[in-house]
Amino acid sequence: MKLAVLGGSFNPVHLGHIALASSVIKELGYDKIAVVPAYISPFKRRQALYKKDLAGALRPSVKDRIKMIELAIEGNFKFYCEKYEIDKEGVSYTIDTIDYLYKKFSVPNEISDKPLTGKIGLIIGDDLARSFALWKDSDKIIEKTDVIVGRRGVNGVLSFDFPFTELKNPILPISSTQIRKAISEEKDFKAFVPPAVYEYIREHGLYK
Repeated sequence: MKLAVLGGSFNPVHLGHIALASSVIKELGYDKIAVVPAYISPFKRRQALYKKDLAGALRPSVKDRIKMIELAIEGNFKFYCEKYEIDKEGVSYTIDTIDYLYKKFSVPNEISDKPLTGKIGLIIGDDLARSFALWKDSDKIIEKTDVIVGRRGVNGVLSFDFPFTELKNPILPISSTQIRKAISEEKDFKAFVPPAVYEYIREHGLYK
């Protein structure tokens, strides 16, 4: 079983996330995508101290973020929401999650009836790839995973100082920040998120 990991705050999860992960399955033949919401991103620790974001919108709860992911991937058996970083709490480091997943999938489990084969794929956008050297134990991450870099908005050849697989994914100009800003300004955001996520955000009054 080939496993790839897509981590992030998913605040909220959007169609760009789903398209990126789907491209990994289609182009590279991965069997499962672990969507891993961070409890606290190491690059967003200061923001996590506040109940409101920079736009003045209330931050959703951890349960809200998880529920939106579950709604976004519902019915797609190739995706699952991995709650390791949420259950662990504290600052979320990718290297810890990778080590955990190697142990979890060393044998068949409720997610996959087959054990892991080969290295875990780590999906990141080209924006994050530029600061990859700043990640905790980035050298170990490179040793333990196959890094997959997807395009967020860059044309031309991608070039980084570490081995990676370049994904030929469609570029969707969508960001969670853009969605939160649209909601706080009472603008339409329906085209940016899966329908079930759109309804959940509206029903629960998130990001206002």
